[in-house]
Order: sequence, then C-alpha cells, then structure tokens
Amino acid sequence: MAKQVHVAKDDISQVETVEIELPPLAQGAVRFAVESFSVTANNVTYAVVGDGFGYWNFFPVPERSGAANSGIVPMWGHARVIESNMPEFDVDERVYGYLPMGTHLDVVPGNVSAGGFTAVDEHRAPMSPIYNRYSRLAADPEHDADREGERMIFGPLFKTGFLIEYFLRAQDAFGAGQVVLTSASSKTALGLASVARQNSPSLRRIGLTSAGNLEFVRGTGLYDLVLAYDAIGDLPEEPSISVDFAGNAGVLADLHRHLGDSLKYSCLVGATHIEERGSGMGGAADLPGPKPVLFFAPDHAVTLFAELGPEEAGRQMASAWHAFLEDVDGTVTIDRRKGLDAAREAFVAMVAGKVEPEVGIVIEP
Repeated sequence: MAKQVHVAKDDISQVETVEIELPPLAQGAVRFAVESFSVTANNVTYAVVGDGFGYWNFFPVPERSGAANSGIVPMWGHARVIESNMPEFDVDERVYGYLPMGTHLDVVPGNVSAGGFTAVDEHRAPMSPIYNRYSRLAADPEHDADREGERMIFGPLFKTGFLIEYFLRAQDAFGAGQVVLTSASSKTALGLASVARQNSPSLRRIGLTSAGNLEFVRGTGLYDLVLAYDAIGDLPEEPSISVDFAGNAGVLADLHRHLGDSLKYSCLVGATHIEERGSGMGGAADLPGPKPVLFFAPDHAVTLFAELGPEEAGRQMASAWHAFLEDVDGTVTIDRRKGLDAAREAFVAMVAGKVEPEVGIVIEP
C-alpha cells in the first residue's frame, strides 16, 4: 500500500491523505520510496497555477470516487530505489528530484547516465525537462549529505532567484537603479537578493515585508532597505523594478501607483498571499506603469543553458549557491516532521500563510 496527499484544485486549502494500492511495476520502470521532501511557498504556487502550467499533470491522481477534481502537488526531495526493472538501477540507490506528496513514485528512466536520468513516462513528455530530470546522488556534484535539508528547502527557490537576477542583468536592469522585492522574507526573494548582491552590486535591493517579519528580513543583511507594506509611500521614487513574490493585488497596485512612471519593469513570481492575489497572479489590469509579466523559471533556465552552455551555467549557479548558503546560514531552522499527515498539515499551514519564515519544513513520509 502507498499513501498520497490529494488537494482540491478549486480550493487548495481542502486536503486529504489517501491510501492506494500499488500496481505491479511496469517493464522498464523503477519504483522509488519517497524519503524526504520540503514544503515551501513554492509548492503553494504549483497548486495555485497548476492548471495553467500543467503542474497537476506530473503525478496523476488514481481513479477513485471524488478524485476528479483533486490533484497531487509536486515536491522537491530525495527518494530511494525499492524495486527495479532496469539493470542500471540497484535497490537502495538514492536520487534527488521532483516527487509527489506521497510515499512512492514509479518512473520510466531515459537518457540514463552516471549522474542522472530523465523521466520519459508518456504523460510527462510535454513537461519542462527541468522537472523531469533526476540526479543520482552517488555522482551528483551538488549533493552534500550534511546539507540535504537545505537543498530541498532552498534549492529550487534559489535557482528561481538566480534566474531572475540573470534575466534582469541581461536587460541592464531596464535602466533601473533599484529592485523592490515583495514578500522579502520568502526563500526565493532571499535567493534573488543574495545573487543580486553578488552579481549586480550597483542595483539597490529593497525588501517589502509584513510588520511581523521586519526584524527577520533586516537580520539577513541581504537588503539595503527593508520596509513594511504600509510604508510603500516611503520608497524612493527612482527608476525601479518590482519583483512581486507575494501575489497580493493590493500591494502590487500600491507599488505601481506610488512609483508610476519610475517603475520600469513589473515581474510576477509565485503567490505567497493567495487569498489576496486577485486575477492573473496579482497582475490586475489598468495599473499605472508597465504591465506585470509572469516569470516562468523553466523557460528562463532553457535560455540560461543555451546562452552559457551547461558547464558554465552550472559553474555560475554552483558558485552563487555556495555563497547563498553562507548568506542564509543560521537564519532558518530545519523542522523535520514524520508522516504524510504532517505533510498535509504543513501544506495547509503554508496555504494559510501560517509558517514563519525562519522555519524550513522537511517531511519524512
């Protein structure tokens, strides 16, 4: 038997733990036991935009009564081979990659190398290769047995921040001298702030956050200025970029109205305040200034690797990653929780915005 967490697509606060029968393992497939995964705001974004970007399609819900409008939210984490119909994979081998919020995953591996493989299951063929690639830990240069928790919690979010900075730098920051980050306590925002400090030091970093998170955000040392949301009027009216991680339509409107023509580019990333995101991930129509543009990290990852080549792109990302780990060292406490019920509870809390930024949740199903 296996367990999965099913989420209602039309109301992602409605979540249940379901027990299912495992079918016989298909020929050419490998069965993994899920060892651990993180629950972050990134997973909430996958659910919020699941239909539009195909996130519900990675791990289809088995047919059952009432399952038609439910889905499984993807997670990033580690898994171990427990059954193999491929000679290249031995029982107990460990991998890192895209996993279901559940206890098991069957994958048909393709493009197998010592370092990894690609899931070539038919239903995953239309998906971005970023999500279909798995790392085999025995030959993975990014793997550090002592930092597995940090990799799950920060890794995917950091890479999004890295890609945003690369994109903005390639555009000469649209002529702006400052970048304003909403939800500045979020892990993706911290990643962007860290990489911008490394690679775009002339770009002033301004963080917006809730009053309760001001001390935490200022304590990271990653921002030149940190303001509460109700102090948007204190923002310098200079050529600016906004990067909205919160998805709060009211905050985004206040930013656009305050900065007006000084706002040179408005970037939307994720949605941490989903109850207030409004239409279009917080990108309401008729706002002054530029039209908000949704940032889809997988497309930008393809551009990065095409422009720099895999080796140089990997080198730059690894360098920035190690610097980021130093930047956030000690700022987040890893909270390890056992069982899928704990995953369900953590996801619901994350949806409701009830997880403190200094806590990184790791589930061990």
